[in-house]
Amino acid sequence: MNKDLNDLIFSAIDQSISPADFDRLQDAIEKDDLVRNEYLRALNLSEILGELATEERGQLLSGEGQQDRSVLMPSKNAWSLPVSALWLTLAASLLLLVGGIAFTLGHGSGSQHTAQLTPNDDYQLIDQERTIAGYATLRNSVDIEWSAGATSYRDGDVLSAGILEFEKGIVEIDFFCGARLLVEGPAKMKLESDWSVRFLKGRLLANVPPAARGFTVKTADSEIFDLGTEFSLNVDSEHARVEVLNGEVELRGGEHHGNHLVTGQSSWLKGEGDEKSLEAFSTVKDFRLLSEAAKQRRFKQWKSYSEKRRLDERLIAYYPIPELSEGRMIRNAASDNEQRDGALVGMVSQSAGRFGSSSPCLGFHRPGSRVRVMIDGEYSAFTFTCWAKIDSLEHRYNALFLTDGYENGEPHWQVLDDGRLMFSVMVDDTQEIQRPKVKDAGLHEVYYSEPIWDVTMSGQWIHLASVYDPARREVSHYLNGEQVSSQEITDEYYIKKLRIGPAEIGNWGQPFRKTPWFSVRNLQGMVDELAIYNAALADEEIEALYEQGKPLGY
Repeated sequence: MNKDLNDLIFSAIDQSISPADFDRLQDAIEKDDLVRNEYLRALNLSEILGELATEERGQLLSGEGQQDRSVLMPSKNAWSLPVSALWLTLAASLLLLVGGIAFTLGHGSGSQHTAQLTPNDDYQLIDQERTIAGYATLRNSVDIEWSAGATSYRDGDVLSAGILEFEKGIVEIDFFCGARLLVEGPAKMKLESDWSVRFLKGRLLANVPPAARGFTVKTADSEIFDLGTEFSLNVDSEHARVEVLNGEVELRGGEHHGNHLVTGQSSWLKGEGDEKSLEAFSTVKDFRLLSEAAKQRRFKQWKSYSEKRRLDERLIAYYPIPELSEGRMIRNAASDNEQRDGALVGMVSQSAGRFGSSSPCLGFHRPGSRVRVMIDGEYSAFTFTCWAKIDSLEHRYNALFLTDGYENGEPHWQVLDDGRLMFSVMVDDTQEIQRPKVKDAGLHEVYYSEPIWDVTMSGQWIHLASVYDPARREVSHYLNGEQVSSQEITDEYYIKKLRIGPAEIGNWGQPFRKTPWFSVRNLQGMVDELAIYNAALADEEIEALYEQGKPLGY
């Protein structure tokens, strides 16, 4: 690629490019894959160096609007090498600078590290790898009722050592070794490791693939040592009986020590009786049918509630995602006005939502994916609610709902990369506010919650709500129907007239920008049933939204 195009690329990045040259560059990017790839690589490096230049002692900046202004980059006069050589030189320097960050050309870093200043002002890589304590995952549950005083879990939770006890229902547990248990209540068990469980009461069906051979279920005075099989176990206060459905188990300990059972064989480990004295356990197929039937019942209940909800005159917009129309549109169910329908843009995925395959939701896993909406009018208060399933928070800001230009009275609703929910409204977009190390875009205050998400909740549905109430001078955040924070709106940040205009669900995009690049804020996850109210909903109303909309296993 020639030097002229190199200069155009870096003139665009440091924002010194003229309108005519910008048109030339855009034309070249559209026509030539090489130019486009070099531009993307240079832009990616710009973002990485900009982030490093603004970090201090591992703490990310708190100002929300800084990415809307100029990116910290050298001017084009400092770039004298060809792009490919320059890229390799800077990438190598970056590797030395942070002590070995995994860096891939054109794709950025796949790891999360923290850079901090040493006494010599040199950057040093500190690897803060996340850890989680646990042996298994609660994959699925049907009609579960947890015992009084026992720890309750949601579908998708990691299960650590300790007692698991419930009065009725069925749970499906995946141990990290590969063993899978179906347990029907009333049941009580103690998880000891990812290779063993002590079963105290209930009915159990164990499936142990070859990779999990050696998985052990302890009951009475025996251990059922699995040799790659499927077996059932029924236990009550006076009886315990094991039956091998397929494969082989070895019994260890107690009077049965050393015995082997193969397909079709059974043994009483405690007490005696006929084969019908303990009821047979449901098969895996039965469980799948029960689970699907329960999801359909829950979906039907939600649909009935949703039909009533959309009649609320305070609703500005309501997107119950199952109602997808032709032309890649989602209907605003709060009104017959099609002007507020949402348009799917880019690689927005549609997959099973929180009620299963019959209720699709929207995913925003690619940087260009978003839903475009246009919501006119002026409003006196805001309540934003949605269901979200967050896979990761890999961006500094992770969008739930953002207005295009972030002008006076317009809201931004996001999740920070440390798991805090954040809501803000622009008060005066003509001002440039100088915060510590940040030149922020306009006068506004960002209202944060305490962290409401961490990696243990990855892939789990959560209900989020934020209330902006100018009349009460208060901003509140909610997680799963419960208030988690409340902050005062001070006189400096008070604004009475609120608006939305053109905006996006799940991202913050290109429109109104003078440059071809934009901050990457796509939510790595799914969004379902987003709603916006021209009102400050009360605590009990938000709790009802959660209770009426929660999926099975919650």
